[in-house]
Amino acid sequence: MNTQFKKGVLELCVLSLLKQGDKYGYELADSVGKKIDISEGSIYPLLKRLRAEGYFEVYLKESPTGPARKYYRLTSKGVEMQAHLEGEWREFTQSVSAFIGGDAT
Repeated sequence: MNTQFKKGVLELCVLSLLKQGDKYGYELADSVGKKIDISEGSIYPLLKRLRAEGYFEVYLKESPTGPARKYYRLTSKGVEMQAHLEGEWREFTQSVSAFIGGDAT
């Protein structure tokens, strides 16, 4: 898959996963990586940027198998951004599908 496609949709994927519930970094990277071929290292800079922009907050939670894990939780701003990006994505994919299907005018 084209690298630019992946970069453009990664933010929506991460915010959508967090909309489903709190997750830790590796869990986010693994979930996205199962559907989209990305490196684990590409998620962490995105998480840092999204946190700095106020889309989620971070907290530590003890892990039964090792050190405490850093969990990510959406803020109200993050919920709003996820909804906005999802709407843009749906509109965009409908437009592109019209071209692919030959219905573009």
